[in-house]
Formats: sequence, C-alpha cells, structure tokens
Amino acid sequence: MTQEIALYQVDAFAERPFTGNPAAVCPLEDWLPDEILQAIAMENNLAETAFIVPDGDDYKLRWFTPAIEVDLCGHATLASGYVVSTLLEPGRERVTFHSRSGPLTVARDGERFAMDFPARRPTPWDALDQVEAAIGIRPQALLSADKGLAVLASQAEVLAVVPNFPRIEALPVKDGLIITAPGEDCDFVSRYFAPHAGIPEDPVTGSAHCVLTPYWAERLGKSKLTARQVSARGGQLEVEDRGERIGLTGRVAPYLEGKIRVPR
Repeated sequence: MTQEIALYQVDAFAERPFTGNPAAVCPLEDWLPDEILQAIAMENNLAETAFIVPDGDDYKLRWFTPAIEVDLCGHATLASGYVVSTLLEPGRERVTFHSRSGPLTVARDGERFAMDFPARRPTPWDALDQVEAAIGIRPQALLSADKGLAVLASQAEVLAVVPNFPRIEALPVKDGLIITAPGEDCDFVSRYFAPHAGIPEDPVTGSAHCVLTPYWAERLGKSKLTARQVSARGGQLEVEDRGERIGLTGRVAPYLEGKIRVPR
C-alpha cells in the first residue's frame, strides 16, 4: 500500500530559477515514521527536505538532509513559508513554524520573504592549524557557534578555497565550517561546508547567517547588512542583527510541483 504526498521544490534566496538553494517541501496531515521522512530526503537528494504539519493556525516544521535531521535550516524554512502563503493558503501574510529551534516566522515583504531566526554569536575557537589544513589558507580569525567560522582576508580568497572534505568533517566542531570575508559588492560573502550532514558545499545557508550576522554587524558597526553566498549557484540575502534574534530576507523562485508515493 502506498500514499501520495504533495512535493514542492523551490529555489530559495534566489533572484531567478537555477540559483539560490533548492529545497523540497512536503505538507503532511500527520508525521510519518522518521525512517520514511529520512528516506524521502535521501531520495530527493537535495540539501534539505522540509516537512510541515498543521498545528492550529501554525505549522510544525522539520528538516532532513539526505543523511540526517537537522536543528535549523533557513532556506527550507523560506521555501516552506512560500509554499504555505502562496499555494496552500494563498494571500496569507505571515506564518509561524514550530521547530527544534523554537518558533520561526516567515512574512511577506513585497516580492520577498522575511524570516525571524535565533542569533548564534560566535566566540573564539582554537583550531587554526586544523582549519588551515582543511581549506589551504590560514584564517585571519577563527570563531565558532556550533558551526566553525573562518575569517579570510578577501572575497578572492573565499572563492579560491578548495575544501578538503575529510579534514573538514574531522574538525572539532558540531556543525560544519563557514568561510567568510568582506564582499566586493556587498557587506560580506561566505561559503559553507557540511560534509558530516551529507552536504559537501551548501549553495545558500540561512542557518550559517545566524552566525555570520552578529559577527559582521559588530565588525562593521551596523545592524543591517547585505550578504552573498558565493557557491557555484550563489544566493543573496539581506540580514539584520536584532540582538537575540536576526532577520533574514530573500526571494524565491518556484521550480516544481508534483506528487510522491511512499509506503503507507
């Protein structure tokens, strides 16, 4: 016996299709067994598959990479907000999702979508030699807040990094490695590597900007910043430091609507 589930694939933090970070969103009436959720994410083979279940006027939200369930994901939350407010409840202006990281809101902002996320302020991290061996460049500064944060001298250095994924996976940090530097046409740029989660390089990472935003807001002395993740697909974000929370704003480009069949 099988059942059909709707699936929507959306490019998040994308100015146009085939850029940004693709996420799948699967609306459910109730949770399926965890092994089925993980199998769907593995079959989709995207950085994240989001599953949403109605919770009164709100929704419960979980995220899975092809390998693991994660505690926080920005681009798949943005995609979920788009799916709810555009396809499931057309015209809805604001959606609250309840997640492992607490309540997360997505609100319409013209043609963009604005999210409210927890800030994760990084503190100094003593792993310079290991990080240099993993990325081939010695960082100017090294911090962490679950994710490691390596600060490089320039956008050119960030682009030039050829990551050694086994060494990155072996780093003494919970959730992968961000590399960052001042941007040439924005306030800062970044890349993010998460081989431990089955994502060698993530195209555009909302949760990484929970770490990046407080760092760059303090360094540059302003609360609102423009950011670009300079992966091969690339993506743009507007971010805001709000103390214990941050704002993340971006556009979406819908790509696919379909149905999948899974065991009942």
